[in-house]
Amino acid sequence: MVMNGVLLFLPFFAVRFLLPLVLNPRALARAAYFAPAQGREKTAYYIYQICNIAMFIYLFFLKIRPGDSWQFYTGLICYILGLCLCTAAMVNFSFPDETGFNRRGLYRFSRNPMYVAYFICFAGMAFLTRSGILLGLVILFQISAHWIILAEERWCIRKFGDRYREYMIPGAKGLSSYELAHKWAQDLGTRLDMSMKVG
Repeated sequence: MVMNGVLLFLPFFAVRFLLPLVLNPRALARAAYFAPAQGREKTAYYIYQICNIAMFIYLFFLKIRPGDSWQFYTGLICYILGLCLCTAAMVNFSFPDETGFNRRGLYRFSRNPMYVAYFICFAGMAFLTRSGILLGLVILFQISAHWIILAEERWCIRKFGDRYREYMIPGAKGLSSYELAHKWAQDLGTRLDMSMKVG
């Protein structure tokens, strides 16, 4: 049975927007907030949003063709896994501590579980529809998300201070503010240097 590709977005929308609205209406507003961007981050923000819209519209013109192929089974596994991770991330995100800081559930293992879930889920959509163009949009979406994450982490450091610096650096618990700042600066410098070399 051939189905329209846009149907793949319906469960994603339910998890991304309806689930936090039911669990904690404030979480939906928090998830929609974008941290102030600087320099290349502003360009990345627009690319990110354009990719979002383009993927949604393009799925209207694609078909899901179930069959005995590696693309179908790879896509199905990625799609279901992405939805499960997104569901868990949204549940965790909906219940932060009293200061708004998330460090429970998936956030114990990743600072950005929602972006990871988006990528896996969207990649699944690309395989299920066997679309190279959609896969290209997903990759561009994920690359632009890197710069948005940099802006978000800078905002989190301003808001949460040493608590977030400690969270960013494995094994940093118990370090002084000076040691945390030094280790964080080294880590940030390495990541920015890699970003400049890549793009």
